Amino acid sequence: MSKVKTGIVMMNLGGPATLDEVEPFLLELFADREIIQLPFQRWLGPFIARRRAPKVRGLYGTIGGGSPILRYTRIQGQGMVERLDRLSPETAPHGFYVAFRYVQPKSEDALRAMATDGVERAVAFTQYPQFSCSTTGSSLNELWRAARRAGLEDAFEWSIIDRWPVHEGFIASMTETVRDGLAQFDPAARDRVLILFSAHSLPLDVIDRGDAYPQEIGASVQAVVERLGRPNPYMLAFQSEVGPVRWLGPHTEEVLKRLGARGQQQLLVVPIAFTSDHIETLSELDREYGEVARRAGITEYRRTPALNERPQFMDALADIVREHLAAGQPHSTQYPLRCPGCVNPQCRQILNPVGLAPAAGGGRR
Repeated sequence: MSKVKTGIVMMNLGGPATLDEVEPFLLELFADREIIQLPFQRWLGPFIARRRAPKVRGLYGTIGGGSPILRYTRIQGQGMVERLDRLSPETAPHGFYVAFRYVQPKSEDALRAMATDGVERAVAFTQYPQFSCSTTGSSLNELWRAARRAGLEDAFEWSIIDRWPVHEGFIASMTETVRDGLAQFDPAARDRVLILFSAHSLPLDVIDRGDAYPQEIGASVQAVVERLGRPNPYMLAFQSEVGPVRWLGPHTEEVLKRLGARGQQQLLVVPIAFTSDHIETLSELDREYGEVARRAGITEYRRTPALNERPQFMDALADIVREHLAAGQPHSTQYPLRCPGCVNPQCRQILNPVGLAPAAGGGRR
């Protein structure tokens, strides 16, 4: 087998694949101040994690005993590199490597596999279409820390795909899922279906520092609506708030209650920030919020299919990487721009950027 020339690291927070992984996953999540900042976090974080673990374990039990996100990421990665080998033979062969934050495979696992495979050129590819310091930013920070811990800080030339909120392939794929979702409704009522885009929320202190997430979510929503070209009303809400901090709203659950109270009968939920099914879609949107909608009087509550194994989405992933490799740039023009209120000195680093000399210490800011 020939060595891998270009390695693509698919970064995501991940999810527990088994029920035994739920509590360790939560303990790491609530200890991470780049994701959630709590008062007295050293004590309050483990307390919240252990208190939530039984309930969360039960929720994972209802969706098959674990998150399917690793399975879908591997399917997407395989489809992506198969297409890339055809689209970009000059950078082939390509390989993909999964790097999750709180469950295996983690960043160290991806980096060691890349070293074993002889990777020369590395691409850190966020699986969050819309950039946030809490998701993409924190995953990149951990990737660079892991490279230093593993002694691989000089092993690869790096570039970053740090956002793709309005990439044509992504928007086309999301639009098709909306069309598929609308097809579940009676044609006579289809134009009256309210489309509710739902995205994972963020703590307000992250937003107040100047995080790009809200504007990029809005850009994705607008692009999908324009491509869809239908008369349906639409709105945006945010889900998955945890912990005793204030979160970005309006909250999806409250929006459902208010829409029901206004007499809205047909509603289609679109998880605009999620590219694979996991706990937030299969449990929160489908089960928990489905029950909220029913109690609120919404008689037809549907969700769009996730991108999951959709070939069109794998086409999009390959095209995003192909365009990035052809450009030869280390990152987007936005990546070096730190939030106005940034307090994290690790932000916006990149190890050994492609086409540039590495800075002292193996990083660049």
